[in-house]
Amino acid sequence: MSDGTLGYYNTADLREAARRRLPKGLFEFMDRGNDDEVAMRENRAALERIKLKPRVLVDVSRRSQEITLFGKKQKMPVIVAPTGSTGLAWYDGEIALARAAAVHGIPFTLAAGSMTALERLPAEAGGTLWFQFYMWPDRSLSHQLVARARAAGYEALVFTVDTPVAPGREYNLRNGFTVPFKFTRRNVTDVLMHPRWLVGVLMRYLVTTGMPRYRNFPAHTQTRITALPMGRSTALNDALTWDDVRELRKLWPRTLIVKGIQHPRDAVLAADCGADAVVLSNHGGRVLDSSAATITVLPQVVEAVGKRITVIVDSGFRRGSDVVKALALGAHAVMLGRAPLHGTAAAGEAGALRALQIYRDEIDRVMALIGCTSVADLSSNHLILPD
Repeated sequence: MSDGTLGYYNTADLREAARRRLPKGLFEFMDRGNDDEVAMRENRAALERIKLKPRVLVDVSRRSQEITLFGKKQKMPVIVAPTGSTGLAWYDGEIALARAAAVHGIPFTLAAGSMTALERLPAEAGGTLWFQFYMWPDRSLSHQLVARARAAGYEALVFTVDTPVAPGREYNLRNGFTVPFKFTRRNVTDVLMHPRWLVGVLMRYLVTTGMPRYRNFPAHTQTRITALPMGRSTALNDALTWDDVRELRKLWPRTLIVKGIQHPRDAVLAADCGADAVVLSNHGGRVLDSSAATITVLPQVVEAVGKRITVIVDSGFRRGSDVVKALALGAHAVMLGRAPLHGTAAAGEAGALRALQIYRDEIDRVMALIGCTSVADLSSNHLILPD
């Protein structure tokens, strides 16, 4: 469309477009939560219980949502979160989404479980690049991956710590959607019902680089013959301790971020181990069901760490107003996962650009309506909190 909206006016529009375009198995993997999806619903409900308190007759003609994060200015107070299925949502989807993030002047976080080798992004996407990974049982393999990210010039390392074992996510088992792709009667029917995805994504991979695989995993796991359900393909480590964070601090000279913090004491321990930041996250409700909404825990974490480290938050932030609420409660920035992913699935780079533009417009509008001209001026005085 000539107005630049592509026909998408909010993130719900992007989600619906992604649902129509993607096979059911893939869409449910990227969109749904875990178990009974209580945590995923509570993320939204907790944000909706917080109300905004507008002020009027304030000159808001010179609004800015710029922030400085780790000494670097960025145009919006958000970050694109790591989502491992981006390269399945769209052909070279990680590059498309990273390019959109660069245009909007915000960091893009590449997931270790992506379909694109981490070395490609600096040259083909540019911008501010962060790298996310899990610690595998063979720590030396993960340390080698960290060394690759360092050599490629990634500015921050995001260590995800909230998944010592694989989540349930029964729908992935029912749908039979695996990586590498394994043909079954159920998923073949699913794929054939979505020809745009079949031709535009899967077939393009097959005629260029072959079946989509986890390009950042060790070679012997990339080429395994037996496919595993999405979400259970990563060799997780249930023996991690804070010593692993201390060791990463020695290996990584740049910004070190610990993602998956849900308790104030753990945020303090991350600071004690030398982390520069934490991401307060319940994985979008995709790991431990019935975990607390991150917006509920946020003030406790901010109070616990003081000014020692940067506090980022994610999980359930669908609107610009949600972002403003988190910033007003002390978060330095908000990570966005599902919405940019849905935008990429809907229309590639153009869809990703549109997703981030929606957030930019909504944040700007909310700031004007509550009488605030800069992110630095946001505080709990702009909110009405539930009892």
